Amino acid sequence: MDRELFTSSWKMLVVRGAIGIVFGILAVVWPIETALALMVLLGFWVLLEGISLLVQAFQAKTQGSRLGRALLGVVAVIVAYFAIFSPGVTAQTVTWIVGIWLIVRGVVEVVAAFSSYRLTPRWLLLVGAALSILLGAFLVANPGRGAVGIAVWLGLIALCWGLVFVLMGLVQRREHPWPTPADPATA
Repeated sequence: MDRELFTSSWKMLVVRGAIGIVFGILAVVWPIETALALMVLLGFWVLLEGISLLVQAFQAKTQGSRLGRALLGVVAVIVAYFAIFSPGVTAQTVTWIVGIWLIVRGVVEVVAAFSSYRLTPRWLLLVGAALSILLGAFLVANPGRGAVGIAVWLGLIALCWGLVFVLMGLVQRREHPWPTPADPATA
C-alpha cells in the first residue's frame, strides 16, 4: 500500500470519494438492506451509549443524577435491542417520528410566517412549511416506503458527494503536483 495514501490530501479526497460512490450505489441498488443495516448500526451505537450510562450510574464518583443515568441507560439498551433484532420495525418507527417532527415543524413555520417581522419573505416560509408538512404526512402515512426513500436519498447524496470528492482530489493533484520522493539509490 502507498505510504503517502493517508498523508497526501488529494489521495484522501479520492479515497473518501470512492467510498462515498460505493456506498451510494449500494444504497440505491439495495435501499431496504441499507435502511436495515443503518438501523443495526444505530442499535450498536445506542447499546454502547446505554452500557456507558449504566456504568456511570453505578460508579462511586459519578456526579449528577444516578437515577437519571440509569433510566436513560435502560431505555437505550431496550431501544438497542429492537434496533438490532427488529431493524425493520425500528426503521419504520424512526421514519414515523421524523414524519411527525416534520409536520410539527411545518405548522410552526406557518405560525412564524404570519407572526414574524423577519426580512425573509413570508411566501418562502410558507413554501418551506408546505414542503415540511407534505413530506411529514407522507412519512407518517407510509413509514416503510419512507424509510426506503430515505435510504435512496442518502445513497444519491453519498454518490454525488463521492463524485465531488473524487473530482476535487483529481483537480487538486493536477493543480498542485506533489514532488516525487528522491530515489534512495541516487541520494
